[in-house]
Amino acid sequence: MNFIHEAKSLVKVNIRDYGMYIALFVIMATFSILTDGLFMSSRNISNLLDATGYTAVLAVGMTLVIVIRHIDLSVGFAAGFMGAIAALLLTQAGVPVYLTIPIILLLGIVIGMFNGVLVASVGIPSFVSSLAAMLIFRGALLQVTEKTGTIIIKDEPFNAIGNGYIPSIAKVNGLNLLSLLLGVLIIILYIYFEFSKRRSKLKYQFEVVSKRIFALKIVFVSAIIAYITWIISGYNGFSWTVIIMLAVVVIYHFLTTKTVLGRHIYAVGSNPEAAHLSGINVKKITYIVFGSMGLLSALSGILFTSRLQSATTTAGTLFELDAIAAAYVGGVSAAGGVGKVTGSIIGAIVMASLSSGMNLMGVGISYQYMIRGGVLAAAVIFDVLTRKKRA
Repeated sequence: MNFIHEAKSLVKVNIRDYGMYIALFVIMATFSILTDGLFMSSRNISNLLDATGYTAVLAVGMTLVIVIRHIDLSVGFAAGFMGAIAALLLTQAGVPVYLTIPIILLLGIVIGMFNGVLVASVGIPSFVSSLAAMLIFRGALLQVTEKTGTIIIKDEPFNAIGNGYIPSIAKVNGLNLLSLLLGVLIIILYIYFEFSKRRSKLKYQFEVVSKRIFALKIVFVSAIIAYITWIISGYNGFSWTVIIMLAVVVIYHFLTTKTVLGRHIYAVGSNPEAAHLSGINVKKITYIVFGSMGLLSALSGILFTSRLQSATTTAGTLFELDAIAAAYVGGVSAAGGVGKVTGSIIGAIVMASLSSGMNLMGVGISYQYMIRGGVLAAAVIFDVLTRKKRA
């Protein structure tokens, strides 16, 4: 009885964090039933995660931008523009892929930092500055593609980023062995870090959940990772897109939860004035967050361009809205100071799952937009209600 009471209390206190996981589970279970299991097939899950990659990467950066109480509307066409520049470097300038990617990522940082300067130093509201940047990048994208239209990329290593899979050292009952081993490694690392975090809390006499709840959490999450690994390994294994997405999540999760920089970002988001008075350089944090957003925009542009194996005049359209939606569905607060990069990835997968499931069911595109809009509105309403309860 105490176990059930503790579980209910834990979910209630952490409803913002657990709600999105529950929503994702319900969505996947529902579509799996309605499509007679087709939704959870190896091919569909693999394609769903690959299609989520460029949005999820943007959502990670957007989460931090919203956490510090700003917004960046330019990321979509910035990604499209930088993807087009990558295509031009590869096809017309003859720049090798191992130089093209760092150049584009560096360009993304410069673009993001410029946005940060306009917001932090000049004092232009981020909505206005990023809207102006969005229009500029939209025009720049049209400018660089107007002569050739769609720029076809035939560079195999570059195209493999968005379409390739990690090699299979062997097949075990039709499953990709290397992907299975990678899944096992992820589970081991997850368990190690969870035990490490628990020991650290106990050392400093912080409150922790009971051993039974802790064990249940470990088993549940490990089972989910194992199941997804098994599904993906049944098709072509982990794609390079998924590997990149996981790497971004791990790096940003570490930066936001284990470093001084991460604590400063959330302090600025919670109360910029108090953060400034406590000695935090608010302008510097703003520069870093927008520079990070530019970097991830460049990476998103590379992923999208590589997936299409071409740069198009419409690349980047509505990317920013998908990223913002994923961040809010993933639990970021409109009031700032609250939000996790892991949540933004789940938010991106939730939105992609809705689209994939409705496509498999043959739902009209008009209804799809309305349903996705309703989900976004529900996420924001949920955020407002939980903040009121805490207040």
